[in-house]
Amino acid sequence: MDMSIAAMSVNMHQSQAMQDMGVAILKMAMDTTEVATEEMLEKLSVDPNLGAMVDIQA
Repeated sequence: MDMSIAAMSVNMHQSQAMQDMGVAILKMAMDTTEVATEEMLEKLSVDPNLGAMVDIQA
């Protein structure tokens, strides 16, 4: 395996670029998941006044 320094440099930079892109995509996925989780928790939060008064008159 006889590679020139230039070829090794290109390969190294391509690998680094792919890794950087992968990290960026994972960060986007994490941000999206965080927002979705926050929205879901807001929708699931229960009104503290709900059920405080019950009308039992028929």
